[in-house]
Amino acid sequence: MSWSDLPPMNSLVPFETTMRLGSLTKAAAELHVTHGAVSRQLRALEHAVGVQLFRREGRTLVPTAAAEELNRHVVDSLGQLAAAVRQARPHADTAPLVLSCEPTLMMRWLLPRMASYSDPHSATDLHLSAAGGPIDLRRAGVDVAIRRNDFHLDSSLVSQPLFAEWIGPVCTPETARELRRPADLGYAPHLVSATRPDAWETWARLSQTTLPRVTAQTFEHFYLSLEAASAGLGVAIGPYPLVKNDLDSGRLVAPLGFVEDGTAYVLLSRAGNADPRIRSLHRWLLEQGKSSVPVPAREDRTQ
Repeated sequence: MSWSDLPPMNSLVPFETTMRLGSLTKAAAELHVTHGAVSRQLRALEHAVGVQLFRREGRTLVPTAAAEELNRHVVDSLGQLAAAVRQARPHADTAPLVLSCEPTLMMRWLLPRMASYSDPHSATDLHLSAAGGPIDLRRAGVDVAIRRNDFHLDSSLVSQPLFAEWIGPVCTPETARELRRPADLGYAPHLVSATRPDAWETWARLSQTTLPRVTAQTFEHFYLSLEAASAGLGVAIGPYPLVKNDLDSGRLVAPLGFVEDGTAYVLLSRAGNADPRIRSLHRWLLEQGKSSVPVPAREDRTQ
């Protein structure tokens, strides 16, 4: 069998999502990637197919007839593939519990804690899937998802709280030597994530601070902005759960502390799903979340 006519396989889902939602921006939000990442995948697909798939009319992206025809086959093929995967999976009593988690939260918070997780209800594995933003659990093929509740939750989902989000500027101890008050934030570059472009403005509003004019550097993923801060390239807005380990090790410091931004991390599952493994997972995540709120901030709230 020859696969020479197949396009890049990782371009098909962004293509289907863009066709279904009619917008690069909406497709990027659903897939939790940047606008540019979706655009690059569509260009790769056009190059592979050898025909224009979209044309611009002002700010509107209009699919061509070739795109409409291709999309019908892509939807059918992806549907058949999903059905084949479901059929190939083990029976429910031995199938792993699949957990979707926002990528940076998974890398910096969940994975370092996984050694302490055990499920008394089943000997099966917990499988992890990195994704963020709005999610259709059935379509994504996952059982539960950890998300920050900064988007509308579908009524078919059950949302169980885990812990609140606290944010604050973080940097290396060397960078922090000149940072004693918000006005000092002008001396170092601000590191920005394309997936949370308003993080600095949110922190400034909650802290009742006016941000000075300063050079900003944008990274495609939130994880990269935090790694850049750890490398001494500037100051990033760090959610406490994602930087706690670095704060504990001294790799990063938070000279201005943290503020609660009004959002929270939640565990999402399908309504009516009574799988006892989900209850067990939720209890474990709640226990882990007890250390995910800044201790000084928690003490301040009780005074």
